[in-house]
Amino acid sequence: MSEVLLKKEIRTTAFRKELIAIFEKFSHAISMRQIEEELGKHDRITLYRTMKLFTENGVIHEIAIPQEESKYAMCEEGCKDGVHHHQHVHFKCEVCERVYCLEVDKTPELSLPNFIIKNMEINVNGVCDECN
Repeated sequence: MSEVLLKKEIRTTAFRKELIAIFEKFSHAISMRQIEEELGKHDRITLYRTMKLFTENGVIHEIAIPQEESKYAMCEEGCKDGVHHHQHVHFKCEVCERVYCLEVDKTPELSLPNFIIKNMEINVNGVCDECN
């Protein structure tokens, strides 16, 4: 778990290791509320600063699902400095309401005349394999 921090050249602390362990525990994206429940008693300022540090350094990424609180998931190894180098869709199960990051071979190409697309997020709804 501290390997992630070493690879990203982030100083390892007990709190940071604990936060990484929480992300590694789940196979799906988790909300800030879930993170706080897993941590138990903690300093909120430290949590928010650590989440910001992890997001800015490509350790985790934020998933914005319309009309819901944001969720967070671990990044792929190639992500750094907030730039994500993996192609995936965000799948929300309509039964259990979990959000999964699913890798795809090819994302749809979109061309908008006179616009430069730098990032595209794809959210998909349905029923996950556990609820099917």
